[in-house]
Amino acid sequence: MPPIQPTSETHHGVEAPKHGFQGDRLQRPPAPRMPAGLTVAVSREAGARGGTIARRVGKKLGWQVYNQETLEYISQEGALRDNLFANLPANAPAWVEQRLEQLLADNQLSGDPVVNNLVRTILAVSVPGEAVLLGRGAGCVLPRESTLHVRMIAPLEERIAYMSQWMRLTLAEAAEQVRLRDHNRAQFIQTHFHRQPGDIYQYDLVLNSTLLGEELCAELIVQAARVKAKALAGRE
Repeated sequence: MPPIQPTSETHHGVEAPKHGFQGDRLQRPPAPRMPAGLTVAVSREAGARGGTIARRVGKKLGWQVYNQETLEYISQEGALRDNLFANLPANAPAWVEQRLEQLLADNQLSGDPVVNNLVRTILAVSVPGEAVLLGRGAGCVLPRESTLHVRMIAPLEERIAYMSQWMRLTLAEAAEQVRLRDHNRAQFIQTHFHRQPGDIYQYDLVLNSTLLGEELCAELIVQAARVKAKALAGRE
């Protein structure tokens, strides 16, 4: 006996759809990628001119630059943070929370509420891509595939001399400033992100600003950012 083929039944003269037919549903577009583009995260030793170089990079690329003070200010001011999130794509806040929860689950965050808000801010400003973030552990929390993680270094004596000139301090005072800043930054990263800033393998680029100079360091970061951004766009 031949197998029974599915048949169409009629009801009041109208042919019913065959079994399993779901109608002409529109295919849902894929969810937009988060972040939408590349972010450059700059970590630095005190006096290694990381801030100046980050601003040069932002200017060359035409990207927004967020320094440590700006990131902290936005994260601590509820109205500013709310305004930031209000201007994100509809699914971006959910991505931010999912990323935060994953970092907590993987023991990559301390769970401190103040730091959690800082992380939310870092993730939120990275959503559109094309941003340069300076300090505050940005490279520790952003997705590696969409982040160029840079470490700026320089010999200690050069960093002390630069700090002395920049802050108009004696060499002894500048040496203490460099020591304190390096210590505080390392402690912040170790305590809240469970990493060692001196671990070179977490960075895409480690650049010596004394040997290369500010302009060349900035240009190398720009070239690396363009290549990585192009590779990121090619994965779509």
